[in-house]
Amino acid sequence: MKSRALIGLLADGKVHSGESLASSLGISRTAIWKQVRRAVEEGYDIDTIRGKGYRLTTPVDLLDRETILKEMPESIQRRVQLDVLEEVDSTNAEIVRLRPGSGSAIIPVCIADFQTAGRGRRGRVWQSPRGENLYLSLGLTFRGGFSMLDGLSLVLGVAVAEALETAGAKQVGLKWPNDLFLGRGKIAGILVELQGELEEGVVQVVAGIGLNVHMRQAGAVDQAWDSLSIAAPEARWSRNDLSSRLIASLISAADQFAAEGFGAFRARWQARDIFADQWLSASQGDLSGLGQGIDESGNYLLQTDQAVVPVRAGEISLRVVS
Repeated sequence: MKSRALIGLLADGKVHSGESLASSLGISRTAIWKQVRRAVEEGYDIDTIRGKGYRLTTPVDLLDRETILKEMPESIQRRVQLDVLEEVDSTNAEIVRLRPGSGSAIIPVCIADFQTAGRGRRGRVWQSPRGENLYLSLGLTFRGGFSMLDGLSLVLGVAVAEALETAGAKQVGLKWPNDLFLGRGKIAGILVELQGELEEGVVQVVAGIGLNVHMRQAGAVDQAWDSLSIAAPEARWSRNDLSSRLIASLISAADQFAAEGFGAFRARWQARDIFADQWLSASQGDLSGLGQGIDESGNYLLQTDQAVVPVRAGEISLRVVS
């Protein structure tokens, strides 16, 4: 976003003359006018007040790398390589490109203000409006081969839910296998991608989180959705604060998962299960039953007429039967 510096100056909501803006940015008043037009095209609401200047009429919540790092616990800060970008195709893809070598203990984290090719589960497009939400990915490394990763997406869901609750959200619901719900609908999704297995069972994973923070319109979304600012406006959400909390919670959860396995998270996930005791059907196959939570591997359990049947993530998804 070329106009980021301009938006930073206008973020206080006051009227700023073209002359003062030009002086602050070291450019001409004509260049200021062009940047204002560009910012409006990018979705910012800026009033042009004849004879006085420009005023940003909608609040902005700019991402700032130094603020995010400063608000993290020092123990986490030392382990993180943080990149905060104005625009990227996908934060998951950026982690793959920038990831340190296999011997590095540094955890790469990428946050973007805007994604041009954000992806959800099964290749779905993830709506990524500029300046409103959080698009955050990190690279995690685990030892023990692919088999030890059972339930990882559920673990990360618990970590995100707990971070949001400490920041001011009421209890966040979890929808198996990788969505988070608050208020009227979905507020976040998690995409876990395996990069591959290296020597001696070392597995590299990219985990991406898309979180609706300030979003109020999403015309192309075909499911019930919500955002933190709509569902819990009293909390005064800051994307920098949320970034710090999420990174710390996700890394702490990954550490505990590597040390203790999925069992340490099963009860915490079940307490937020929005499918519990609801009649569900699978998206593939002739399978329906009552939601009974998850087993020790993170599979979802359906109580059918005949038996309790586990449903594996990646094979089928579930929906409530009305």
